[in-house]
Amino acid sequence: MSADNRAADIKRWRDMLASERDAEALYTRLAAAETGERAEIFSELATIEHRHAAHWEAKLRDAGAEVPPPGRPSVRTRLLGTAARRISTGTVLPLIERAERADANMYDADPDAAPGMAADERGHARTLARLVDGGRPNPRAQISRREPWHRGDRSGSLRAGVFGVSDGLVSNTALVMGFAGSGTSPGVTLLAGIAGLLAGSFSMAAGEYISMSSQREMYQREIALEESELIEKPEEERAELVLIYRAKGLPRSDAEHMADRIMADRSIALDTLAREELGLDPDSLGSPWGAAVSSLLAFAIGAFVVVIPYLFTGGTTAMVIAIALAACAAFGVGASIGALNGRPVLRSGLRQVIVGTLAAGVTYGVGHLIGTSVS
Repeated sequence: MSADNRAADIKRWRDMLASERDAEALYTRLAAAETGERAEIFSELATIEHRHAAHWEAKLRDAGAEVPPPGRPSVRTRLLGTAARRISTGTVLPLIERAERADANMYDADPDAAPGMAADERGHARTLARLVDGGRPNPRAQISRREPWHRGDRSGSLRAGVFGVSDGLVSNTALVMGFAGSGTSPGVTLLAGIAGLLAGSFSMAAGEYISMSSQREMYQREIALEESELIEKPEEERAELVLIYRAKGLPRSDAEHMADRIMADRSIALDTLAREELGLDPDSLGSPWGAAVSSLLAFAIGAFVVVIPYLFTGGTTAMVIAIALAACAAFGVGASIGALNGRPVLRSGLRQVIVGTLAAGVTYGVGHLIGTSVS
């Protein structure tokens, strides 16, 4: 090993050591601010961080480098610890959980990390995510199991359809109004509307297909990694399940019993780990083709509204009819979105009309200025 490489490794190991010591100090402070099961969980997380720190200390000693003595925790750790003690751990847990999630893969590609360290870091993020809500069960998951009509659309098709109609309506109305404002012939305006419909529809479909495919592949990779860990490190996965269920409020004995029952069947274990650790439903990872087709059709439907009058008439008559149809359609789309989201229908509909009107008004004005200057 060259001197430069050795110096770089030593610096990296010291940085890792400082990070692990700081994490240990943070979890120790959180444990001191809690009682009962939650205090034990934070203490166990602190113990894991202490073990990680010891690993980097050993790497430094083996390399003949000086091991820095433990220093004062970072300002961030002191502030979080003070807030946890004086207010509650619930006020700081979301901040800590986001930071742990961001650092969850820090050891995945590190050749000097000890076996299990990468899994430990990912487990910390998942455990904290369970503690953020105070260990309460997820009501949405319980409701969706009992009442299927409350389930969200995880395939992405409904989401793509709703946004497709809205985008098609607003964008093509703005495009057609721009051409109408320029004073061009009805035939050219119609051609522009049809071109906008086709271009937007296929663009939306392609974008949704690529987006949903990438998302599905990412989810499948996460599940495949979880399956590999389940095969290679079953005890670590069992320990993670125990910690997760303890974070949800189960006593240690009950959590261990549940974890043992789940781990007895590998397929059930993988399904449970995917749901509990990754937050994924293996049976609903999204359909790229479903999202693409629904977005294409939805955009085309929204974009076609403003084109209809120019198929039968032209001039001011076609423009007025197009504006009226677009306003009615915009109100309908907005009201539908509001109804689906449980929001006031009238308010949602009017908001959609205002947004569409502003977009169409701006393009009409620009088109009019350009048309006047050209003529």
